[in-house]
Amino acid sequence: MENLDVLVLRTLRDWRRVGRRALLATVVRTWGSSPRPVGSIMALADDGAVVGSVSGGCIEDDLIYRFTQADALGGKARTIPSGPPGFVKYGVTADEAHRFGLPCGGTLELLLEYDPDPGSLDELVTALEAGRLMRRTVRLADGVVTQEPADTPSELGVDEERMANTFGPEYRMLLIGAGQLTEYLATMALFSGFSVTVCDPREEYRSGFDVPGATLLKDMPDDVVQAFRPDRRSCVVALTHDPKLDDLALLEALETDAFYVGAIGSRRNNDARRERMIEHFGQTEASLARLRGPIGIYIGSKTPPEIAVSVMAEILAVKNGVPLPRDMDVAQAKNQLAIQANDPGELVCAPGRMAG
Repeated sequence: MENLDVLVLRTLRDWRRVGRRALLATVVRTWGSSPRPVGSIMALADDGAVVGSVSGGCIEDDLIYRFTQADALGGKARTIPSGPPGFVKYGVTADEAHRFGLPCGGTLELLLEYDPDPGSLDELVTALEAGRLMRRTVRLADGVVTQEPADTPSELGVDEERMANTFGPEYRMLLIGAGQLTEYLATMALFSGFSVTVCDPREEYRSGFDVPGATLLKDMPDDVVQAFRPDRRSCVVALTHDPKLDDLALLEALETDAFYVGAIGSRRNNDARRERMIEHFGQTEASLARLRGPIGIYIGSKTPPEIAVSVMAEILAVKNGVPLPRDMDVAQAKNQLAIQANDPGELVCAPGRMAG
């Protein structure tokens, strides 16, 4: 599954290219609980076709009704209006919150852009498909759009004159090793909107790997990391348990802006990895501070699919800027369990206990 924003913008562009009436809805403000975050977008065509989401579905249904259904009194079809962008607010009262499926007290405000210019949309989609980060600014008085490359992602901003939203290329995940756990994690990453690349120079592992949509490479992992060029929308996860494959790749990844760099393994194995990197590769505790391991959050996982859930949950939390409680850290949780069991020997994880 590709980046949802790109899918929405591309579909909207294609509608407008052939002259179809359409609107672009953007969540610009929320109060209380909200089903979708600020910056979420949705496109609606004149026949009721929708791509993207601004809520759990009820607000989308209301917008479809408002702009496409026949008027109950006059029998005239409603149409998507023309003119400058307009704001619409949902969930102001408890009754509306219940009607539109918003959590209790939840309110959100949308900016609706009517019939966006297809040429501007094409420029934006082309830039995003080329991997560039773009900032799109809409002048509220007349809907005129300006677009420019952005150096860093930023939150949506709106005032009395304009709305500015940053769109970026899809998030990317590089997985080192093509084993069974990788298949589960790659699948979860794909349906979470990541572009997934898997590298493994071992033919016996590559031959059995089968995840449609994931790119499979046979080069050495450290070379792949260099070519991959991880950025702030990238994560690198080592899953082979083989220092010859994992260590150099992880060191390369730590030199990049990847938002997440981690490796599978027990607490004992992760401690050994850090010792190797410090002793043989000139690393320090400070330079390894970003290296995560054991990866995942503690959910008592044992099987490959459960471990993949644990790892994917941690990656998404880091991506979304959500701090995780210490008791959800795998090493912390298992050490605490060992103390409670009064078994100091369990403070070092036995082989095979890899993640949460």
